[in-house]
Amino acid sequence: MVDMKITDDAGNTLPHDGQTFGRLKVKGPAVAKSYFRGEGLSTFDADGWFDTGDVATIDDYGYMHITDRAKDVIKSGGEWISSIELENAALSCSGVQEAAAIGLAHAKWGERPLLVVVRKAGSAITGAEILAHLHGRIAKWWMPDEVCFVDEIPHTATGKISKMELRQR
Repeated sequence: MVDMKITDDAGNTLPHDGQTFGRLKVKGPAVAKSYFRGEGLSTFDADGWFDTGDVATIDDYGYMHITDRAKDVIKSGGEWISSIELENAALSCSGVQEAAAIGLAHAKWGERPLLVVVRKAGSAITGAEILAHLHGRIAKWWMPDEVCFVDEIPHTATGKISKMELRQR
């Protein structure tokens, strides 16, 4: 049996209400207690909980839903915005071929979302049209401050979007 919990960045346990996002931590006999030669100790807290690097919700019945990787979540005004959910909402727009959401530094909110989009061949969709499409599909405060169009989005060797490279650009 593996125990699961979600916590905020300070390590405080968050409610299992199916709505609250937090860092997914696990503990149990099938979970490692440390890395080889003591490396990676920061992924384990003082009570032995392993931080998976995922952001998740857990509901009243113990069902867990991973919403994003902790390194990819956009932290705006103390709240977390799932880059994956924002990207999926953008991909449901007819003129969007590919989309990536990253957080950009913001003086007031910490980070704000930037949506990077590759248009479908022949599409002339605008940023305003994409934002209008997102309206009602995502929380108002998740709305990207800007939509940036590119010819291609960088990918890693395994085919995943390279958000690290996007942030560097």
